[in-house]
Amino acid sequence: MPRSVNHVASRAKRKKILKLTRGYFGARKNVWTVAKNTWEKGLTYAYADRKKKKRNFRALWIQRIKGLIHKSGIEINRKVLADLAMNNPAAFKAIVDEAKKHA
Repeated sequence: MPRSVNHVASRAKRKKILKLTRGYFGARKNVWTVAKNTWEKGLTYAYADRKKKKRNFRALWIQRIKGLIHKSGIEINRKVLADLAMNNPAAFKAIVDEAKKHA
């Protein structure tokens, strides 16, 4: 008995990934195995970079806060600032208001 192969489904699967790789350079956009590997690796990068984005923004926020506090003449480090925010909200608010004046 001859082997039955579902060409419709397999071709659709390939077309779907080749459509996703449109705009890639060279064989990465039109050769099935190369395109598939590139697309899969791209998904890995996308996942990792979503995590990196959070790290980068945290670093940016820290630099901005530190710069504002330094500009307002308050000499306090981040550890003490975090402790004030948790344990003494009134003092933290006073520091924030002072920093906003000089912004």
